[in-house]
Amino acid sequence: MVADQEGKRTKQRLGALLLGVLLLAGAAAAAEIRLTDDAGRSVALKQPARRIISLTPHMTELLFAAGAGARVVGTVEYSNYPHEAQRIARIGDSAQLDLERIVALKPDLVVVWQYGNAQRQLDKLLRLGIPVYYNEPRRLPDIARAIEQLGRLAGTEAVALPAARAFVARVAELRRRYAGRAPVTLFYQIWDWPLLTVNGEHLISDVIGLCGGRNVFAGLKPLTPEISTEAVLAADPEAIGGVTAEAGQAGNLDAWKQWPRLRAVARGNLFVIDSDLISRNTPRILDGAEQLCEHLAAARARRK
Repeated sequence: MVADQEGKRTKQRLGALLLGVLLLAGAAAAAEIRLTDDAGRSVALKQPARRIISLTPHMTELLFAAGAGARVVGTVEYSNYPHEAQRIARIGDSAQLDLERIVALKPDLVVVWQYGNAQRQLDKLLRLGIPVYYNEPRRLPDIARAIEQLGRLAGTEAVALPAARAFVARVAELRRRYAGRAPVTLFYQIWDWPLLTVNGEHLISDVIGLCGGRNVFAGLKPLTPEISTEAVLAADPEAIGGVTAEAGQAGNLDAWKQWPRLRAVARGNLFVIDSDLISRNTPRILDGAEQLCEHLAAARARRK
């Protein structure tokens, strides 16, 4: 009888022990984070990242938007927003990284811009076994998705998810206000020498469409194609926009005034937007979008 009871208690203890092991295993599996980044690569972390390195200014900004700014231990030059980002240690710039410094910071996650970072250096990071998350948004919803994913990787979903929803709602409101208006043909100049623009796959082109604009060079193959002055004159866009390093500057669009019969020049439809607002793939791109939408609305108003 005593032996039977002792055997029963032993089975109960073994059962409880087994249950505990299973629960711990289940918790460990649940803690693992796995997602697919914009390069189609699987990114897996055993637990939320605590030491993150950002290799582009826009990724630094996205991490702060996702509530993970306090976990960024290293970033690159020109990571100037928000203000807190200026205090983060620098490990180079997007063209030249200090790999030894990166390793010394012991990151458990590195976030990069697929289009803007040198692949040769990224390959070295991958060989070191450091998890790397690639970001390459081509459409506005991709920014919301990046915020959500960075929140998952850092365990800051409580901040990231509302931020992503707020971004989506703001896009929807701008689309409701502007996208259905009469289209305005637009040449968007991102550099003057060589003369560069964006094609239809570029995020800026999505912003143009959001505002009811039509990118006259959307059909070109390169993401940022080099074009000729003659091509712009032949397209005869109704407006010409561009980027400038500082808000309020004239940019490099004055050269187009030597062709007064160009519609954009004849109607006074030359405008620039602060590059930090329109060229960074962050929530602030909607601040730039609002400016672009207003410029295109003004272009419509100038039609005779």
